[in-house]
Amino acid sequence: MTQKTLKGLSYTALVGPALAIYAFFIIFPIFFSITLSFTKWSGLDIPKFVGLAQYREIISDPIFRHGLRNNLWIVAVSVFGQIPLGFVLAYIIYRKLVLGSSFFEAMIFFPITISAVVVAILWNQIFSPTGIVTALMRSIYKNPRYVFTMFQSETYAIFPVLFVILWMYTGTYMVIFLANLQNISPSVIESAIIDGATEGQILKLIILPSMLNIIFTTIVFAISGSLKSFDLIYAMTGGGPAHYTEVIAIYMYINTFKYYKYGFGSAVSVIIIFLSLVLITLIRSLFNRLENKYGA
Repeated sequence: MTQKTLKGLSYTALVGPALAIYAFFIIFPIFFSITLSFTKWSGLDIPKFVGLAQYREIISDPIFRHGLRNNLWIVAVSVFGQIPLGFVLAYIIYRKLVLGSSFFEAMIFFPITISAVVVAILWNQIFSPTGIVTALMRSIYKNPRYVFTMFQSETYAIFPVLFVILWMYTGTYMVIFLANLQNISPSVIESAIIDGATEGQILKLIILPSMLNIIFTTIVFAISGSLKSFDLIYAMTGGGPAHYTEVIAIYMYINTFKYYKYGFGSAVSVIIIFLSLVLITLIRSLFNRLENKYGA
């Protein structure tokens, strides 16, 4: 047996099992879901090929379009809320611009350690007619009968949920950024300070260029996580009232497991994957330009 053959067998033995598991649990379900999305199947009868009919039905469904709108709101809050806020908090702690940084780091990260169901129950109590928000608004408006009714608005019902998502997941990005900031050599920053660089110049010329790759990674996480948001929203509102807070994942779950429309649910899942790929491709293009500009 030659050295080249032995090396090939070694690679196969090491990589083969992991690749087989990945193909079985990831690749095969994706292709099966894509195939199933072109059929009408209740889970018991023989799948009936319907082509793109289910995709047309989904796109024309106002409930789906409202769910897509809510998902895009979540993407916006994640990308333009959680990530910038997480970076700012990480930078403040990294540069020790506040006393008791370890305490603040623990408190900001704490929400992500709590179960999404527990978080949903907690914030439902806060937004309830006897909750803190209602009591605060009664005090502000001097109206003892005031009731928090934002959840009854088709346009604004998702906003309290967006606030909870921002509160819960910002700590995750703060920890990611903090871990990568600590990999930057302190001597580089010390040299910049000696040369008279201001805090803003350090941030713009040293910190941000070195963080481009991790910022891109966090945006990918934010987009993929936002488009498949389910547990927190389902536990908090169930997508109600009247589908006002429904997102695509809840729409898929209800149609698949409540109405037994497995082909229809597969089509929704394919749309989620397609949206993720489109958004991530656009972000990748943008970051390629930034890397070329800053030479990162």
